[in-house]
Order: sequence, then structure tokens, then C-alpha cells
Amino acid sequence: MIISAIRAFLLYIIIIFAVRMMGKRQISEMQTSELVITLLMSNIASIPMQDTEQSMLSGIIPIMVLLVCEIFISYLMLKKSGIRRLICGKPVIVINDGTIDQQAMKELRISTEDLYEQLRQKDVFDISEVAYAILETNGQMSVFKKSMYSPLTVGDLEIQKEDTVLQVTIVSDGEIAKSSLKVCGLGTNWLYETLKNENIALKDVFIMTADKYKNYSIIRKEG
Repeated sequence: MIISAIRAFLLYIIIIFAVRMMGKRQISEMQTSELVITLLMSNIASIPMQDTEQSMLSGIIPIMVLLVCEIFISYLMLKKSGIRRLICGKPVIVINDGTIDQQAMKELRISTEDLYEQLRQKDVFDISEVAYAILETNGQMSVFKKSMYSPLTVGDLEIQKEDTVLQVTIVSDGEIAKSSLKVCGLGTNWLYETLKNENIALKDVFIMTADKYKNYSIIRKEG
């Protein structure tokens, strides 16, 4: 009994360490690869925890291998957006400028009940109030209300509120997100011309966002 308790405690510490190494995320915020690795590690840890005849190394070694694989894959996803899209998918706009994209809902296999449930969780009970709704890669939905339904701020008392405009990331770590450019109605020619005017090379851009009105912001890479 004491041996089982000690083994369970040690494996518990190892699992906590492995999860901490994967990053600070809640279960609902985990990407596909992170969730799979977490489930595998918990199943592997349960074997030597229950069977005292099994060596502790039979649980520790596979857990460490999975942890190394997850860190390596996370690094690749950080540097290569294509690999990230392949493993985690990409955000999908299900409500675009107040109009529901029924084709996107079919591809995502989201029912109208699912859509309304997600909106209610964002304190939206009337779909006509929504300007944009984006299903993120972790399954959560981001909602942007139309300007007339947005909460009043101090700035609104002095200036008239403009229409809600969606800003998307068109360059991430030196890589162009062509799908985001398409959402804004912009092209690579405009992008390269803008970077030329700002006297910055594409490879030196850390994050660049833009909207359909060609308003943009650029964050340079450090160093």
C-alpha cells in the first residue's frame, strides 16, 4: 500500500511537471496536439500506478518522450504557420459583417443550436447584434458586436463611434497569411508596397494586422 502511494505521488509530480512544461493553458484552451498528449500521458501514468510489478521507468520514459515531442511540435508550429494550420486548423469566420456563413457552418458541422449556445455564452441573445463571429482553433468563439450594440465608453461621449471593423493578422513571424489577406480584400502587392513604404522587409515583421479599409499596424522583430 505504501509503495503504491509513493509511486502515485511520484507520477503525479511528473505529470504536473510535464503539463507545466507544455505551457499555462486551461483544458478548454488546449490545441489539438496538446489535448492528445495530455490524454496519452495520463493513460500511460495509470499503468505503473496501478500495477506495482511494472517498473516506474515504463511510465516515466514514455511521458518524457511525449513531452519532448510536444515541445518540438510546438516549436515547429511557432516557426511554420503551415504546420500549425495542418495540426490545429485555422480560425473560421461564421458570421461575416452581420451575415451567417452557412457554408462555413456546414464544413465545421456546427448546428444553429451550437451557434446560438456559443453566442449566449458571450452574453449575446440576439444574433442581429453580431458583426463578426470567429470560431477559434481551440473551439471557442470570439464575438464582435455591431457598434450600436457595443458598451458605451468615455471616448464615445466625445466622438461618434465608427462601424465595427475586423482586424486580422496578415503577417506572422515573417510569413504571409494569404487567407487573412483575402478576408480583408487585400493582395500581396498591397502588402509588399506597404512594407516598402515603411522601409521594412517581410522577414523582419513579427506581427502585422490590417482591416478592409487598409488600416494596418506593424510590430517589428526584436534584435
